[in-house]
Amino acid sequence: MTWRAAPYLVVSGVFGLAWFVVLGVVVPASISLSVVWVGVPLMMAAMLMWRGGAKLERRLLRAALGLRIADPYRERPGRGLGAHLRWLLTDSATWQDLGYLLMLFPLGAVEAALSVALWTTTALLIVQPVLFSLYVGAGVQTVFTIDNGPGTLAATLGGMLLLVLSAYAVRGMGWLHGTLATVLLGGNQEERLRASRARGIDAAEAERRRIERDLHDGAQQRLLSVAVDLGRAQAKFDSDPGEARALIAQAHAGTKAAIVELRDLARGIHPAILSDRGLDAALSGLAARAPIRVDVSVEVDERPPAAVESIAYFVVAETLANMAKHSGATEASVSVVRDHRGVVVDVWDNGVGGARLVPGGGLAGLADRAATIDGVLVLHSPVGGPTLVRAELPCAW
Repeated sequence: MTWRAAPYLVVSGVFGLAWFVVLGVVVPASISLSVVWVGVPLMMAAMLMWRGGAKLERRLLRAALGLRIADPYRERPGRGLGAHLRWLLTDSATWQDLGYLLMLFPLGAVEAALSVALWTTTALLIVQPVLFSLYVGAGVQTVFTIDNGPGTLAATLGGMLLLVLSAYAVRGMGWLHGTLATVLLGGNQEERLRASRARGIDAAEAERRRIERDLHDGAQQRLLSVAVDLGRAQAKFDSDPGEARALIAQAHAGTKAAIVELRDLARGIHPAILSDRGLDAALSGLAARAPIRVDVSVEVDERPPAAVESIAYFVVAETLANMAKHSGATEASVSVVRDHRGVVVDVWDNGVGGARLVPGGGLAGLADRAATIDGVLVLHSPVGGPTLVRAELPCAW
């Protein structure tokens, strides 16, 4: 993290200055023009702009500091200027984004100044033997060189020590920056947890209704038909043995069909192969049943909790099913990686794209399922493709 964070800390002051200047002009202008209603759309544009800047910062923080900060915004409302304005104004994450971008200037300026001073001093001390041979040896004196050999060696040793101290200083500044970013860019954690729990309860209730419907319309009806056939066979056992045998055979076939439906229903709740052999085998089975070639990579040294395994499995299953129905893809891949934060599931395909998280749809259901353990589902599917579905599932909640 140290060497990835170093360039970010150097340029963070520049980013902060740019945002400070832009916001310092746009926001007051929008507020002053609001009295003639011109400032209302301008303020909405400014809010969307700084939310976009905050989203970019989250991606930069992930690349530089390894922080995974999910976008904490409320769901976008339907059409209507008033609804969108209330959506922006009442979402606390919007104002926390503004606070972070304004804070980025003084914080980034300090980080950049300290970083430049540390790395410049370190470099000058380490290269003293080179400067001594180039300048002092040629009779030229500068303020950056030491004019004797032992002094240059001591400076180099001091530079090596300062290099280690600079690395620790950069790591510390990165940790502080990341902590502040997590607090401000992560949104209202209590609100997010309440929403997550509510979505989890809704998902569990929807799953319960689905199981009830499948039982009522499937296995229950078949078993009822079996009971009727057996009753008719009992009535005809003495008078028409041939018809009774036919009815018993029909009941036997209905019983086997009901068993198959119950087995499929149980597999839909939790597949047996997942419990017995883990994610690698279960996902390989899904890939083998896909209509196109699907590469599977599972890098999980230690099995995650059962809830995480189950959600990861159904994310892949639903995504591959959607891909087969709608994407027109010819190639796909599944990647599962576990690190110290949790399990990350990526499902990619080269289809036509355009997928969306529609309320009540399959992908929205996956997002609700992930929310039950404070997980996040991210969809990137531009028109024309490719499509990437990523689930970030913590192993502790």
